[in-house]
Amino acid sequence: MSSILRVAGRAASVSFLALAAPAFAQSDTPSQEAVLKNYADIALATYEDALTRAKALEEANKALTENASAETLQAARDAWKASRPAYQQSEAFRFGNPIVDDWEGRVNAWPLDEGLIDYVDAGYGTESDSNPLYVANVIANEEITLGGETIDVTTITPELLQDKLQEAGGVEANVATGYHAIEFLLWGQDLNGTEAGAGDRPATDFATGEACTHGHCDRRGAYLNAASELLVSDLEEMVGNWQEDGAARKALLDDPTAGISAILTGMGSLSYGELAGERMKLGLLLHDPEEEHDCFSDNTHVSHYYDVVGIENVYTGSYERIDGSTVEGPSVSDLVEAKAPEVDKELKSDLQDTLTAMRAVYDAAEGGEAYDQQIGEGNADGNARVQKAIDGLIAQTRTIERAVAALDLGDVTIEGSDSLDNVDAVFQ
Repeated sequence: MSSILRVAGRAASVSFLALAAPAFAQSDTPSQEAVLKNYADIALATYEDALTRAKALEEANKALTENASAETLQAARDAWKASRPAYQQSEAFRFGNPIVDDWEGRVNAWPLDEGLIDYVDAGYGTESDSNPLYVANVIANEEITLGGETIDVTTITPELLQDKLQEAGGVEANVATGYHAIEFLLWGQDLNGTEAGAGDRPATDFATGEACTHGHCDRRGAYLNAASELLVSDLEEMVGNWQEDGAARKALLDDPTAGISAILTGMGSLSYGELAGERMKLGLLLHDPEEEHDCFSDNTHVSHYYDVVGIENVYTGSYERIDGSTVEGPSVSDLVEAKAPEVDKELKSDLQDTLTAMRAVYDAAEGGEAYDQQIGEGNADGNARVQKAIDGLIAQTRTIERAVAALDLGDVTIEGSDSLDNVDAVFQ
């Protein structure tokens, strides 16, 4: 985790520099087109970095399936963790860009009913009223049945995962692809509740011959490799969408005012409904480790932190790449500063406050108190720490709304969450 800590420290230092030295004086306000070009360049760089890390993950997973050992399993887990910061920063491009929204579920959908994929503990249960494939266990079976139709799963391929299994039967919890399917295969279920410990799948689950544990090790390896290959190809697709002639870049630049609205929509919706609400407040209300984002690996603190970094990236128009170089240029912050400098100052301060609060959650997890422990019932200090980060996200959303008004962008819809807006519904 040392590399993640080093990057996190650099991200925090960039934030303070951004507060101290705006890129443009008020008289040099950039055009909307210049802001959007830099935003698209940052999107491209972020997805390129996510792709680089996904390719390294694919290679590590291949090494695991070719020679299963404690060492190759740990290397694959390390590669998975290393793949998360860049991708999580890219989530700030969601919600306002339809091409990203239509694609995102293929790579980062959660939560998932892991019984679709592989064996599960008896405590998981044997059926679900909402999901006929709750314990289908594709790895252990060569065919499964859905709605009276038999699906041949003899050969596990990327096409099978994407076309036949992902959200099979219209059930969103049938997540067969992406980071979290791979995470489950590498760690297995986390059976520790809100006590210490992550998933603990043995390396022998990928072994050959008599060393194989839990059966079907060849199919488990085939699934892992197919999911890894698909993740790489999906990220290659998104990189293409942000290149100079890419569909996402073109769509953004077709209507510059709508493009600026898209940036603030993404910032606000990720801050409020998605991160503060669905990913954090819901789990805190229920004290439920099943509601944590990276629930198998106990890596949730990293994913949450880099979501916040990504929001700041798109507002300040600056992104630090995995090679240490920086992509930066005209930003929405410059536009807001020209119209309402007090709002720009407040929003940058809010973003920094949220980063600080989320960093406290991050540091506690790195110190041994995992995110699922922090949201556990009876953990007053951990609960308060998480709530402070939620409060920061809510506060910055309110200031994002003021930025929208300052730029006179008209209607910008920021997604909500029952866990924030209708708490009674959570417990029904």
